[in-house]
Amino acid sequence: MKIYTRTGDKGDTGLFGGARVPKDDARVEAYGTVDETNAALGMARSHSSSPYVQRVLDELQADLFTLGAELASVPGTEAKLGIALLGDADVERLERAIDDAEGPLLPLKNFILPGGPPEVAALHFARTVARRAERRVLTLARVETVRGAALVYLNRLADLLFVLARRAQHEKGGQEVAWAPRGERA
Repeated sequence: MKIYTRTGDKGDTGLFGGARVPKDDARVEAYGTVDETNAALGMARSHSSSPYVQRVLDELQADLFTLGAELASVPGTEAKLGIALLGDADVERLERAIDDAEGPLLPLKNFILPGGPPEVAALHFARTVARRAERRVLTLARVETVRGAALVYLNRLADLLFVLARRAQHEKGGQEVAWAPRGERA
């Protein structure tokens, strides 16, 4: 099977369910940014030395393939995918992961600057891409029906990635760098 089909050479793409839409359609932007988030998670996973973080990221990547498939479907055809869509139980799983990851961390008292060792910086970067995916899915939801669980999931995902970055920094024995507003820097 060839990877190129030539069907998108004029700027449109096919959705699951048969419809064709422009490649810059809000739906394509939404699932494309979910895919970009998945790639950012893969990058973070490749930098991680923590089995805990790697296990969580593995689960998240599988979730994002499910979400991407849903978003790449013609509205109303999602059931034909033959997969269980993300729902409340998945959001609750992320919330439990957030609580678990926060366990050994000191309470956050300041904004922190994203960065640190590559595995920490990669998690911070993945968080920002997840926030963009959330915004792109919200944009889609303004013009088409999107299940609320998709938006809530992406919101919790970004929260979890932030906490995982903090946890990775903690496990490395590193210090978070607190943001100091202008005029308050040492």
